[in-house]
Amino acid sequence: METRDHEQTFDFPAVRTRIIFGFGSLGRLPSMVSAYGCSKALIVTDPGLIRAGVVEKVKTVLANGGIRHVVFGEVPQDSSTETIGRALELLRSQSCDIVVGLGGGSSMDTAKAVAFSTSNPPPIIQYAGLNKLKKAGLPVIAIPTTAGTGSEVSYWAAITDDATATKRAIGGDLVFPSAALCDPELTITLPAPITAATGMDALAHAIESFTNKSYQPISDALTIRAIELIGKYLVRAVENGTDREARYMMMLGSTLAGIGMNPTRLGIVHALAMPLGSWGIKIPHGTGNAVLLPHVMDFNLMSNPGAYARVALALGVDTAGLNNADAAREAVARVRSMNKQMGIPKGLGELGLSEASIPLVCSEALKSDNVTANPRTSTQADLEAICRSAL
Repeated sequence: METRDHEQTFDFPAVRTRIIFGFGSLGRLPSMVSAYGCSKALIVTDPGLIRAGVVEKVKTVLANGGIRHVVFGEVPQDSSTETIGRALELLRSQSCDIVVGLGGGSSMDTAKAVAFSTSNPPPIIQYAGLNKLKKAGLPVIAIPTTAGTGSEVSYWAAITDDATATKRAIGGDLVFPSAALCDPELTITLPAPITAATGMDALAHAIESFTNKSYQPISDALTIRAIELIGKYLVRAVENGTDREARYMMMLGSTLAGIGMNPTRLGIVHALAMPLGSWGIKIPHGTGNAVLLPHVMDFNLMSNPGAYARVALALGVDTAGLNNADAAREAVARVRSMNKQMGIPKGLGELGLSEASIPLVCSEALKSDNVTANPRTSTQADLEAICRSAL
């Protein structure tokens, strides 16, 4: 299998997020708010969760615990500087002193951005990059309703800059949520297509972190376990959303991958996903990652076949008797099979990517540090070839 450098030195950042995990843990929200010395929460969420009744459930928990609250329920598929500005205005006008991010990555990233915007002057896009924020913001309690983004334990917040219509990432220790309240109960009613797409996002996090140039032992331990859990339970969760074991294990896998990717960055899948979610293309992040993942893995195999062979084993492939190269190819085949079983779209074309847009997408992707971390060095032409193969 893979070889790891026994002379390697590494730096694993402390996870500043307190993690509370398990069915029914939503009930602890009021005591968590009080523990931070706060009394009025801004709930940052999206219209879908309002319609689904999830927001009402959270409001009831807060009200029963004596915590005042107000809802900002206008987070779109991809959060933006304009959205964050409106949420920040509501927070200030209502004198809220804590932010609750409820939903998928967009809602949780918006919550994090609103919180650090209270103490770091605008424009917030000036903080794109790593550790550019100067001051800690308000406390944030992140409550994921999908098992995918890992934003509840990530020190990144992805935001669309409305001035340029491009997605940017703001990262660093001051971006971590204060706490993550991970209740798998909140994912039980998640529709199968969203379960599939967000689950494949988590798998992409784990695989890219485990196989890239910035791998390190602690991240390895977290991400390989995440791959095992997602490989075993994602299809089950898609086929039967009420499977409590599958929902629990998927949320655990997503959280482990989210922690593991913090120090390693990711790879070409996520480098491309940012511009694919920009401009007028707006491909949903998880779905785009799911489509791209096997194509990028196929491109990368030659650079780290041992690591991909270990991925195959973690995904449940019987690799006995196979050399690393053959086992690595089985990892790609397994990911393709999972996509097919779950009804992931076959290509980026049906999601809105045109041939004409590929050069612009790839030029923007090359600006990402995720390209540098990718196990195989890649050029504009390489990225364009990957996009065309996934079209």
